[in-house]
Amino acid sequence: MAAPLIHLIAGARPNFMKLAPLVRALRADGRLAWKLIHTGQHHDAAMSGVFFDELGLPAPDVSLDCHGGGHAQLTARIMQAYEPHVIADRPAACVVVGDVDSTLACALTARKLGVPVAHVEAGLRSGDMTMPEEINRRATDAIADWLFTTEPSAAAHLRREGHPDERVAEVGHVMVDNLLFQLGRLDAGDADAQSAEAAAKAALDAAGASDAIAGPFGVVTLHRPANVDDPAQLAALMQSLGTLAARLPLLFPVHPRTRTRLEALGLTSAPGLHLLPPLPYRPFLALWRRATLVLTDSGGLQEETTALGIPCLTLRDNTERPVTVDLGTNQIAGTDPARILALALRRLDAIGGQPNVEVRRPPLWDGHAAGRIVSRLARDLLG
Repeated sequence: MAAPLIHLIAGARPNFMKLAPLVRALRADGRLAWKLIHTGQHHDAAMSGVFFDELGLPAPDVSLDCHGGGHAQLTARIMQAYEPHVIADRPAACVVVGDVDSTLACALTARKLGVPVAHVEAGLRSGDMTMPEEINRRATDAIADWLFTTEPSAAAHLRREGHPDERVAEVGHVMVDNLLFQLGRLDAGDADAQSAEAAAKAALDAAGASDAIAGPFGVVTLHRPANVDDPAQLAALMQSLGTLAARLPLLFPVHPRTRTRLEALGLTSAPGLHLLPPLPYRPFLALWRRATLVLTDSGGLQEETTALGIPCLTLRDNTERPVTVDLGTNQIAGTDPARILALALRRLDAIGGQPNVEVRRPPLWDGHAAGRIVSRLARDLLG
């Protein structure tokens, strides 16, 4: 009897990091067959291709090559491109992760064709319906058959929304699985680790920022429309970051959409604020793991900083990951540049310029979430 086949959906950079532990767990378990479907939502080498290599993901079995355009256009193109593969393979399940457009598009396509959907990282809620990600995650959860959650608040949201207990499984976080696995590789000091460190050093050297990491330093990431699409907001943020950089050197790997906005406005960096190119996962990890403070509007970094005990300011008005605030190192700073600067300076005063060494990981953030997910899928699909 052939093993049940599942489709693993990858679309954007965060998806790759969440799928890598699932691929390792599927290989270790051996009871399920799987295909990796890359929608192409992130398609350039800096944001996509290199991650397959460094995360240990195999080349995709299927590349849909769908990218660009607005949310509706992209979602529709992915659905059209994915549908023939669902019809041809008739997979036993479609596994989607996170909350990007690819997540919703493939979940909708599979479910309309009668294929059960598993949503990894289900139940997260920011309450902000202006965020495309919030719409994607709510809609995906509404049609999913398995709802794998990362934190207690996610399970509570799903139950309030009427999902039965048998569909909700609290498993931990595959992003933390990947983080701990990659940290182990860096700490091993082998050729791959040396390559990651060398890539990080090369990026610093090219930006003239090598001296910045000799003492305490911070890391910045920005890409959300609320922070980078409004010219006045982006200019004010850059001014606040420049002021902070006079106290704490800042490394800022610039997302392509953010760089486009900066160049259009003619904005340049202040002394101490070092603009870097987008970095692959492990070179970036090699940098920020030593940071004194992280400022970000990313969802993943909120969680990863909590897992490593590094102070984090989230440059948003809300978070769908409240466990990082309740149990972790995260603080919601909002989007007002003056408030962000004040909170950052206050945080530096509180920690005395030294990284936080207390690590309080949320329940089940132990590096074994992917194994729990694969065990549940295998049990249900084979049972």
